[in-house]
Amino acid sequence: MRATYPSLKDSAVVITGGATGIGEDLVRAFHAQGARVAFLDIQDAAGASLAAALPGSHFHRCDVTDIPALQATLARISDTLGPVTTLINNAANDKRQEIEEITQGDWDLSQSINLRPHFFAAQSLAPAIAQAGGGTILNLSSIAWRLGHGEMTPYVTAKSAIMGLTRALADRYGPDNIRVNAIEPGAVMTERQRKLWYPTKADVTAMTNRQSLKRPLEGRDIAAMALFLASDEARAITGQSFIVDAGLS
Repeated sequence: MRATYPSLKDSAVVITGGATGIGEDLVRAFHAQGARVAFLDIQDAAGASLAAALPGSHFHRCDVTDIPALQATLARISDTLGPVTTLINNAANDKRQEIEEITQGDWDLSQSINLRPHFFAAQSLAPAIAQAGGGTILNLSSIAWRLGHGEMTPYVTAKSAIMGLTRALADRYGPDNIRVNAIEPGAVMTERQRKLWYPTKADVTAMTNRQSLKRPLEGRDIAAMALFLASDEARAITGQSFIVDAGLS
């Protein structure tokens, strides 16, 4: 049985990158709590399908690298969904490249997906969250920055920067009763990850063997932490980061 958080019922939640992967699990988890969920993505078919499967949820096509479009979309959501109390900055892309192959365009694109929208989404929605009496901003980082992963240098750099961003936003928005925290997932076996990096059972087993807990990490494990941090049960927690990686080493 999953935990139930009464404080999340009827709350308005916004999730970026919510159509697939960890984002989809976040959308499903908050919807199951009775929250009113709006999610953003560029994957039209997957987004529409998920919204149809979860009555009352709202899919908005939005490319988070386009900051004016992101700001406009968040403004529309605030107008239609009501006072937003939770923002989850989840959209990301963990593209692999050798350092010698990375161009300025590659670097800038990675930051524009993995870091920049986190700030501007928070900047856009913080006034609405404050007006609602407070709430939560959750930034999805990654355990990758702690492990190095030189083949993902731009991604790792962005994910480490999220830690500093989280602390800065927590300091700035604390007086508005807005809690800001980060989650660092490990090797979550989403459909995309399995297809690109863990296509065989042996690949999955090799990863789980590096974990203290010998089972594949799932998106719902990340969602469980997000539910807690967004709920009133975490009312005294801010400026922190929480690793959910099954003990990866």
